[in-house]
Amino acid sequence: MWATLLSVFATVFLAEIGDKTQLATLLYASEGRASRWIVFAGSALALVTAAAIATLLGSQIERVIRPSTLKIAAGLGFIAVGVWTLLSR
Repeated sequence: MWATLLSVFATVFLAEIGDKTQLATLLYASEGRASRWIVFAGSALALVTAAAIATLLGSQIERVIRPSTLKIAAGLGFIAVGVWTLLSR
């Protein structure tokens, strides 16, 4: 259980560093119109909700599609986004 928890934490934490969600949170916190704790709570609630939806969908999709196929599809999706990012101007 702990190995899975730490693996998921590390993977998601590293994936989230510097992404647009983190930047949006940083911008909200820097405006000073709302409490930093409110910004943190709103951001945390959004991330928890997104993770809950992904977990529920993942547990249902896994019944129909093999995990190895999902890994390949996710990898190809990341590569496609990377290529699109490099080629877009």
